[in-house]
Amino acid sequence: MPESPHPATTHTRRIVLKSTAVAAAGATLVPAPAVAAAAAPTTAGDVAEVMEITLSVNGRKHAVTVEPRVTLLDALRERLALTGTKKGCDRGECGACTVLVDGERIKSCLTLAVMRQGSAITTVEGLADGDRLHPVQEAFIRRDAFQCGGCTSGQIMSAVACIREGHTGSDEEIRQWMSGNICRCACYQNIVAAVADAAREVRR
Repeated sequence: MPESPHPATTHTRRIVLKSTAVAAAGATLVPAPAVAAAAAPTTAGDVAEVMEITLSVNGRKHAVTVEPRVTLLDALRERLALTGTKKGCDRGECGACTVLVDGERIKSCLTLAVMRQGSAITTVEGLADGDRLHPVQEAFIRRDAFQCGGCTSGQIMSAVACIREGHTGSDEEIRQWMSGNICRCACYQNIVAAVADAAREVRR
């Protein structure tokens, strides 16, 4: 039987694939110095920077220790235990975290706590006068303007601002100026009615 003309260069497809895989694995097992340095774990001495700030919330001043990256929402809920302000989407889309800062409504998940020193912050816990509810709170109860309650505090805070801003001339105007607050239970008709009721009571 004649010999193969090129015995040394005869390779099957399986041999070629196996050789390539072995070479690739060897390359990944030997990281370049820059990659190895980047992958090095942080040491125990690398502690996140913290700072002490003062927040004025519902008429009281609170000393709070936070990292600079902590949002006002997390400072209210986790440092001051004011859990009436709800964490919904955490992206400023749903409005559940709405609070008043210097009388203006903001979404507290989109602002840092350190940026709100010196501001007067009002949460839903600060609306009632002792046992007497705010007119907006009373209107929400009277009009049955909530179901699960997840969005309710944000809706109420936004409604308070909406009335103060004078945007309650019609149901359509109320809908427009309350549109930043989402209700997943779809209580919108009752919410509009509650805002209109509260606006009439405030104007008396």
